[in-house]
Amino acid sequence: QVQLVESGGGLVQAGGSLRLSCAAAGTVFSINTMGWYRQAPGKQRELVATTRSDGAVNYADSVKGRFTISRDNAKNMVYLQMNSLKPEDTAVYYCKAEARRSRFGAEYDYWGRGTQVTVSS
Repeated sequence: QVQLVESGGGLVQAGGSLRLSCAAAGTVFSINTMGWYRQAPGKQRELVATTRSDGAVNYADSVKGRFTISRDNAKNMVYLQMNSLKPEDTAVYYCKAEARRSRFGAEYDYWGRGTQVTVSS
């Protein structure tokens, strides 16, 4: 199996910053796309940012210019630097990885359990 463990969430005032980390552990041969998603109470889970193994990144319009996604391929980790946080950024943030467990194995989506980010006004 592939396990994803997020860390770095917490409570911060509007305008503040947080850095989320996600580590992929277990039997991992390769990881293609890694990303962050979030889900606020009563809302659907939405994409925040993704990064592909070739370096391409993608951001939701709502976080462009404030959030930065990065990854460390050697450590199978992905990070999300969140600056200028707003109350509407409050949500549970989930890490996702598209990973293979062996060279010729299929690619599957794996999710972490999430980390709470709360931004007070």
